[in-house]
Amino acid sequence: MDITRQLIKIVGEDRVSANAEERFIYSRDSGAQPPRSVDYVVMPKTTEEVREVVLLANQEKIPVTPLGGGFTLSALVVPNQGGMVLDMKQMDRIIEVDETNRYALIEPGVSQAALQAYLKKHHPHLQHSTPEAPPTVTVVGNALIQGHGHISPRYGINSDMVNGMEVVLPTGEVCKIGSGAIDSSWFTRGPLPDLPGLFIGWFGTTGIVTKLAIKLFPKPAYREVLAFYTDEVNLISEGIFEVTQLDLIEDFFLISQEKPDWMDHVFFILIISGHFEEEIAFKRKVFKRLFKEFKGGDKFTFVEDLHPALEKRFLDVPPLAALAADFRKGGGFEYTGAILPIDKVPQAWKKGIEIAHKYGMVCSYVHQVLLGHSVMFGFNYSFNRADEEDIEKTRAALAESNQFTLDVGGMIWKGEVEAQHMMLKQMDPHTVQLIQRVKRLLDPNGIMNPGNWELD
Repeated sequence: MDITRQLIKIVGEDRVSANAEERFIYSRDSGAQPPRSVDYVVMPKTTEEVREVVLLANQEKIPVTPLGGGFTLSALVVPNQGGMVLDMKQMDRIIEVDETNRYALIEPGVSQAALQAYLKKHHPHLQHSTPEAPPTVTVVGNALIQGHGHISPRYGINSDMVNGMEVVLPTGEVCKIGSGAIDSSWFTRGPLPDLPGLFIGWFGTTGIVTKLAIKLFPKPAYREVLAFYTDEVNLISEGIFEVTQLDLIEDFFLISQEKPDWMDHVFFILIISGHFEEEIAFKRKVFKRLFKEFKGGDKFTFVEDLHPALEKRFLDVPPLAALAADFRKGGGFEYTGAILPIDKVPQAWKKGIEIAHKYGMVCSYVHQVLLGHSVMFGFNYSFNRADEEDIEKTRAALAESNQFTLDVGGMIWKGEVEAQHMMLKQMDPHTVQLIQRVKRLLDPNGIMNPGNWELD
């Protein structure tokens, strides 16, 4: 069968390619993982087109890899076994914003910038949780990989904000999940069986999300940055605990850089917000008092005159906390997204510096505290894309960081295939069996992004 001709019948000639130029682009992402081959690129515009492509792929046993923005840096949307990449960017409608019930119903190609601009124009009192990522990153993709946003320390990670979804299953059925399965309103995912979990965190191995309802939140009128620093790494966990006990922050970063010298400290960056100036004044006063009284008051220093560029860097939505993390020529940047218990942060802080120095890198840290229960701890590594030896060092540093994450009881966020193998090998064997059974049940022909969440 002429697959290209069949795909053209479904989506049209201008949205299918098997040309070498397009296949080259889709065979790699911005991270340090090696490129892999792609056979076809398809850009659907409707749920029905997605369904017909999946039915064709099932019939011909062709692997299908759905792609949103493609910025995971861990090659999650680069096919492991060839086949077709289903680029969802042309499915970019903001279908509905329900201001009273605070949700948006969107297609998978809607970017962070598009939703942000739409809300600013039409619903200026609402916002969505925006990740520290390029503006072309998709809202749906970030939610499905359990990503976080600029209000995650206050409201949780973005997958917690999913109210429901429309999904094309690997066998071609189209399902609605959440309240949208019962009525036209997508205001909640419960108290039904929690089926969205069958598609969140699975890296496109269980289905293709064609619509998603995401929670929106009040947008405060005022925001401010507070910065405190210390040189006592062992106090980080206790400091996080004290800050989050107050439950007054919008966003919360831990940052450090070995260059320039003045940033070679442990910085607590707190974003506070409020609907009135009095709220901001109250929160500013409370946090200054907290650190003044913490351990006798001489362990943390308040940054009185934060540089305007740094202030903007953290107040921007999305925040640009990792802006200065690339110290290499060649533009490469990679990181291990370790989700760690708060009490393991001092140990990880020291280990990250050790790993960076081992591979000849400058240590740069940007971590986000998530609801005061865990930390997204980024082991950051920059590299020269034109230097294969430099890339290999980065891969080795990633592998060592991943293993350390598991050794201290952490979880690897949006891990590359090798990191997934590491987690599966350490996982309870019955849980591994359950994952494999779910995949086989939903995808009996094994066409959906094969190679992910699979043992060697």
